[in-house]
Amino acid sequence: MPIRTILVRATNWIGDAVMSIPALHQLRIAYPNAHIAILARPWVAGLYGRESFCDELIQYEAPKGWSGLRGKLDLAAQLRQRRFDCAVLLQNAFEAAALAWLANIPVRIGYDRDARGFLLSHSIAVPKRGEIPRHQRFYYLELLKRAGLIQGYSHTPTIRLGGAADAAAAGRLHLAASGLSGAVIGVSPGAAYGGAKRWLPERFAEAAITVSREHNSAVAIFGSEAERPICETVLRSVLHAGCQAVNFAGAIPLDRFIEMAGACKLFLTNDSGPMHIASALGVPTVAIFGATDDVATGPTGDWSRVVRHPVECSPCLLRECPIDHRCMTRVEASDVAQQALTMLSAAESAKR
Repeated sequence: MPIRTILVRATNWIGDAVMSIPALHQLRIAYPNAHIAILARPWVAGLYGRESFCDELIQYEAPKGWSGLRGKLDLAAQLRQRRFDCAVLLQNAFEAAALAWLANIPVRIGYDRDARGFLLSHSIAVPKRGEIPRHQRFYYLELLKRAGLIQGYSHTPTIRLGGAADAAAAGRLHLAASGLSGAVIGVSPGAAYGGAKRWLPERFAEAAITVSREHNSAVAIFGSEAERPICETVLRSVLHAGCQAVNFAGAIPLDRFIEMAGACKLFLTNDSGPMHIASALGVPTVAIFGATDDVATGPTGDWSRVVRHPVECSPCLLRECPIDHRCMTRVEASDVAQQALTMLSAAESAKR
């Protein structure tokens, strides 16, 4: 059957959302005239809605679990009336397949995970280790390839968000309105997955201070409301050192963060959603990795660098470290600052 309307169930994590962007651009290239609607949770919707592949954004607001059953059934009924031709499930959950099945979408494509294969019209085998490149973006591209929606894909190393220049221009206005004019260094010391991914906030501050003094830059600190205490720790140290700084943790929506991150001269971060966004905007990004695998989920592009200290237990992929967090405590602030300064020097030379 011809595919004229496509519903994409987006991923729920910001980092995964960024890593799915290449697959969605390939879907648009393969179906240039199709209407592509993205079904996404509110906290990631702003990321997808600004991209050229998205014709429509549908926010998925039903609560998780049984408490949200009524809302999920209502959404399925609304989608059923829309008569979508195809559903592409980037999310791995059983619920995503059940929703597409209840919406009576005839072509339902997703990986055979979470005991949901019987709900899919095209149940795709999960790639085995070594079958595809390790970076997570290829996981989503391979789903489209194995389903026959695209013929193949490039192994290009870069993920890019659309409209980076416009986002940066808007971001500079937002930063200036908050009192940060001129060059700004972004710092994201949190990580939603767990404490094992977090470098010490005091060292984030130390690295930011070193770069700030070298480049006469202010510091913008970003995070969620839950990460506000961590961000406050960074803020106090930066202000105490005499550098200009503002803590935006919990105070701005995702679309505003994208703009402000795009306006930064440099971004210092853990392995996190903000890391993926900054890197995909082409902002020079230095990411500290420990518990997670930078080959699989690291930032991409020429202006991204990873700092990690090799230890025997890393990457463990645990949420919390059961021992002494050595993968992070052995990364010194000077290591991160030096990487940042070297990359900024290279970036400035490339602009000349």
